[in-house]
Amino acid sequence: MKKIMFIVITGLMSVVLAACGGNEESKEAKNDNKAKTAETEQQKEQQKQMEDMQKKLEAQQVDEKKIVAIVNDKEILGSDYNNALAYTQGQMQQVGQDPTSTEAAAQVKNQTIDSLVGQALLLQEADKKGYKATEADIKKRLDETKKQFKTEKEFEAALKKSGMDMKTLEAQIADDIKFAQYVEKEVAIGKITDEEIQKTYDQYAEQAKSAGQEVPKMEEVKPQIETSLKQQKQQEKLAQRVEELKKNGKIDIKI
Repeated sequence: MKKIMFIVITGLMSVVLAACGGNEESKEAKNDNKAKTAETEQQKEQQKQMEDMQKKLEAQQVDEKKIVAIVNDKEILGSDYNNALAYTQGQMQQVGQDPTSTEAAAQVKNQTIDSLVGQALLLQEADKKGYKATEADIKKRLDETKKQFKTEKEFEAALKKSGMDMKTLEAQIADDIKFAQYVEKEVAIGKITDEEIQKTYDQYAEQAKSAGQEVPKMEEVKPQIETSLKQQKQQEKLAQRVEELKKNGKIDIKI
């Protein structure tokens, strides 16, 4: 009788243990499901935030055919404004700022308009001085652009998505070439001295040390520092030139 009772008890214990094991597995499965659900919800929330931000960014755009400014006899359209706006918004986001905030909205608008006006004035100056982009130059740059895409169809899709057609792209390439010629010939910045490079390197090294980052040797970053200083000086000279051109130009802002 005792033997039978032992067998029954053993059997019951097995059932209980199996049930307990099943409960543990069930708990683990539930925890996994909860984790996956939480992750999915987080992804959905992030996606919603991105979509909301995109809507806010697009809300700052204007009608593509609207004239936003007239610089001398050059009309700047909403399509040009929207492209420049996206660039300005992207720059602000890169430094952790929200371009759609109330404080930033006016700043974004002013920066975009200033950029377009300055570009128009400099290109008009380049035209007056006779800088031109040949068909061969344009074709070469266009071919280089196409090489960034795997197929012609992929390139055309990207072009369509950007809101441009081939004629507009070629005109933009021509402007880029003329602008590069103008900057090279008209914006002389002189030689970047070793003293300037050393000063910039010391400032960078100090910031890197404060942030606990490894500081590369001067020889490793000297070319990048020199290029950065050249670009900085060019931007300063171009800004001065734009201010000079504004004095004699007729500028009418429409937005």
